[in-house]
Amino acid sequence: MRKDHRPYALKRLLGRFERFWVNHFIRPQLDSMGQHPMVMKPWNLKLYGAGIHFGESIHVITAKDRTVRLTTWAMHQHQGHIELDDYVLLCPGVRIDSASRVRIGASSMLAAGVYITDADWHDLYDRTRAIGTTAPVTLGENVWVGDGSIVCKGVNIGRNSVIGAGSVVASDIPDNVIAAGNPAKVIRLLDPSQPLHTRAKLLQGADQLAADMEAVERYMHSGNSWLRWLQSSLWPGPED
Repeated sequence: MRKDHRPYALKRLLGRFERFWVNHFIRPQLDSMGQHPMVMKPWNLKLYGAGIHFGESIHVITAKDRTVRLTTWAMHQHQGHIELDDYVLLCPGVRIDSASRVRIGASSMLAAGVYITDADWHDLYDRTRAIGTTAPVTLGENVWVGDGSIVCKGVNIGRNSVIGAGSVVASDIPDNVIAAGNPAKVIRLLDPSQPLHTRAKLLQGADQLAADMEAVERYMHSGNSWLRWLQSSLWPGPED
């Protein structure tokens, strides 16, 4: 579809339904959840296990063919925890598995298909024994993990650092660097003279931001009609 022909009333109805779904089905599954979450197609957000925490203004983007899955495991002495600090962004296909602790710092962004794990999931020698070796994973504030990257157990990624697409992060990455590769290595430093604009700065004042976004949506959909939307859905043309 080249253009969104939905009438504003339909777009607003969908937004209300998504908020209902989050509060009715998602929030009760979490140990804690801050205000102003934004989950697109929340029925594609899959949560398994206890010990999952969402901060303020968490943004999750899902798709039917790329669900977002957060899983904690409780077995023997193990209990997983997943903590998303304020303003974190999860893109389609993100998976986080924890038998220990995974913490994602405020304003961090996980691009599509990122996988983070704090365990091996089988013992190295007794491969019938689940979980295996575990070690906590921590991403500092304002970390950006690129498309399809894997972050392995015991890794700490420093604040503001960027992980290139398709990387495998098997050891610690310091603050303020760009790292990439398999295994990921530092390839250059961020320029300290350049200002960093974070999701926290964008999303603070959530009530006013929501009002502004609603005004934009109303304007963008103001010329759409129910008839035109039905036509584009059932008999789409080149301009749709």
